Amino acid sequence: MEFKNVTVAGSGVLGYQIAFQSAFHGFNVTVYDINDEVLEKAKAKFEILSEAFKKDLNATPEQLAATKTRLSYHSDLAEAVKDADLLIEAVPENPQIKIDFYHKLAKVAPAKTVFASNSSTLLPSQFANETGRPERFLALHFANEIWKHNTAEIMGHPQTAPEVFNSLVAFAKSIGMVALPLHKEQPGYIVNSLLVPLLGAGLDLLVKGVADVETIDKTWMVAAGAPVGPFGILDVVGITTAYNINKMAADATQDPIKQQVVSYLKEHFIDKGKLGVETGSGFYNYPNPSYRKEDFLK
Repeated sequence: MEFKNVTVAGSGVLGYQIAFQSAFHGFNVTVYDINDEVLEKAKAKFEILSEAFKKDLNATPEQLAATKTRLSYHSDLAEAVKDADLLIEAVPENPQIKIDFYHKLAKVAPAKTVFASNSSTLLPSQFANETGRPERFLALHFANEIWKHNTAEIMGHPQTAPEVFNSLVAFAKSIGMVALPLHKEQPGYIVNSLLVPLLGAGLDLLVKGVADVETIDKTWMVAAGAPVGPFGILDVVGITTAYNINKMAADATQDPIKQQVVSYLKEHFIDKGKLGVETGSGFYNYPNPSYRKEDFLK
């Protein structure tokens, strides 16, 4: 099974990176989103991404120009997937939004199309039957800034066909990723099984008033030798994603601290449009956050 034409549904924090990375490595990529205005914003983000590829990967102007010729854009789902060998879903991390999307997708996608979800926290088995093609559905999860943090976690569910799984592992390698196959379903995969508890612990310490943002990050950076602390990571991941994850946890557990975290994120960040690196402001201000200053760890 070979993939040539890839459709990426959703041009948010990770969607636009997946699209650009795939096009950079020679695939024909269609970017789908809900309207043309959102797609115009994606095109602007591709210009910024081009600079990052130049700086971090030594990409040449010729490579970047060729990448852009392989990108097309549609707000009509049927048009976006008509030739797709692979559809990578990167819509918001909300189960109902994903279910509604898969119902629409199943009606218009060709029989050949493999569906892969980039969900960070949800399991493929939660959506397999909603896709109408459970044997051709699985998860393909990327870390943020995928051209640098080039992990691709591939996770099937009990009905995923082995040849589909193996083809996605091969695809991940072909777009410059380190392919990380999982042998069974795991909420949060490997990366987030390690990362989410760290970020959650940081937020708990903050809302309980134990320490401030910079002190918590400084502690982790010095003690663990990490290049960035939990709040710097949250800004990169996107505070909307953190809010959605914590809201699901709070609703499921009724944990009063989690509920406090959700209220805190909504009041101080979501309602104010401070969503992290993408908006230039989150727990830190960008492009020059204080944790990158030479004296931050002193």
